[in-house]
Amino acid sequence: MEAKIASLINFAEKLLLASIALLAIFATGQEILTIVENRSIELADLLLLFIYTEVLGMIGIFFVSKRIPITLPIFIAITAITRLIILQGKDMDMISLLYESGAILILSLAILAVRFRPKNYYSYQTDD
Repeated sequence: MEAKIASLINFAEKLLLASIALLAIFATGQEILTIVENRSIELADLLLLFIYTEVLGMIGIFFVSKRIPITLPIFIAITAITRLIILQGKDMDMISLLYESGAILILSLAILAVRFRPKNYYSYQTDD
């Protein structure tokens, strides 16, 4: 019974990830069409395309290795916050800018902590 439930969850996970990949490709196409229609490319557009690329890369890595490196979602979060700062423009409240830049700093420190942790100290997913 447990094996059937695990198999069902594994199938649902793969189905959802494939759906996310297809939707990310569709959203990328929409964004490119918007850029072509507007005849201008802004930094926020490029960052959005970069987010889509990172999502697709993360899904690709999962299908190859059956793991998602924790740093990829953190990079996506940093890119999303950066895009938010750019979209808010010069009229944004300074305290919001400090909070958002602080969030980027915390996420960056989290990446450093994960990258430089001792290899034999902690393992979330094992091959067992």
